[in-house]
Amino acid sequence: MSTSYAGRKGPLFWMALRTGALTVASAGLYRFWMKTRLRRYFWSAVRPGGVPLEYVGNPWEKLLGFLFAVVLMAFYIGVVNLILMFLSFSLFQTNTYAYVLSFIGVLPLLFFARYRARRYILARTRWRGVRFGLEPGAWGYAWRAAAHWLATLLTLGIYWPRKAFFLEKYLTDRTHFGDTPLHQGGRWTMLIGAMKHLYFGVGLSGVVVAVAVVADQPRWLWPLAVTLPWALWGLAYWRAEAFRRLTSAKEIAGAHLTSQARPRAVLGIYVGGYLLTVLVVAAGMTAFLFVFGFVVGGIFGAEGVFQALGSELGGENGGAGGPGTGSVPGAGLPFWIATLYGIVAYFSSFLFWSAAKHAYVTLPLARHFAETLEIRDAQSLTRVRQRGRDEFAEAEGFADALDVGAAL
Repeated sequence: MSTSYAGRKGPLFWMALRTGALTVASAGLYRFWMKTRLRRYFWSAVRPGGVPLEYVGNPWEKLLGFLFAVVLMAFYIGVVNLILMFLSFSLFQTNTYAYVLSFIGVLPLLFFARYRARRYILARTRWRGVRFGLEPGAWGYAWRAAAHWLATLLTLGIYWPRKAFFLEKYLTDRTHFGDTPLHQGGRWTMLIGAMKHLYFGVGLSGVVVAVAVVADQPRWLWPLAVTLPWALWGLAYWRAEAFRRLTSAKEIAGAHLTSQARPRAVLGIYVGGYLLTVLVVAAGMTAFLFVFGFVVGGIFGAEGVFQALGSELGGENGGAGGPGTGSVPGAGLPFWIATLYGIVAYFSSFLFWSAAKHAYVTLPLARHFAETLEIRDAQSLTRVRQRGRDEFAEAEGFADALDVGAAL
């Protein structure tokens, strides 16, 4: 059974831009509706066997879960940190230890939040009308993730394949489609080959920088022109190969998943997608500048506005912000207009970046991974039966409160 993908860049871009603008206008309140609409679009575009996935999450669940998490996080920040600060000053006459312990204490919460967010997302995902699900186990995932990440840091990244495999296995073995669990097969050593280019690219870059710093010879950094692109290729190679190897070792009810994800395609999507994203942001901000100029020009006169913005259209010498004056563009405008321009331009740049990234990076990656995915012996999935609804009232509130997300 093959998988098709029906998403399109244009509709997604305008949806992301429009919902992002509503999120900014509502001071962030609309983001729960924005996330819901984007997920429904992405989910419905993935069609195993021609049948689209369904996302049935509710934005009100996300909002209430966020408020619930904020209350608990406020208690943690207000009480636990106060106790740590008191002990730090009492025992060591400094607050440094309190900050360190507080940071360490938050890390497991990040992993805890990501697991719960994944549980909510799967509980609100359906295919052929059958629900997905994830067993409770957030704290088990949190301490495992913390231990694996610590080992990875202590080994300077060498432990990464083992970390990736065992955390993925923990998640997969607790994932259900209907009443049937998935199983992650294989061994962690199968991911070592997927890391080879990243090992060499990052490792050699580190050696080059270390030698240049020790010898105080900046000109010895020229090999980075080779090793950094190698590391970029290694990142794309890891993303595609790790996904392919892990996916091809998954099975459910006798059906096996296989993937033919290609590293070169992933690299092309990253490079081309981010270049297009930068171009879209530049074009969008240029259009915004002209629209702002024309709108404000109706109030103050077009010539004065363009002079104040530093354009050479305002006069022979470029006006208040012209070349050679050393003034800041927009300095000739009234303060409230200049402030409004700065605020709107700041948020607009992020809106264009987010919308373009969804359209030119996230969607092509989702398309590639979906279209290279197959389900073998899919007829065995007919034995799968429906599972009960996981109410999970807190939704992904902790992930939103800690700003770690889980998908989109």
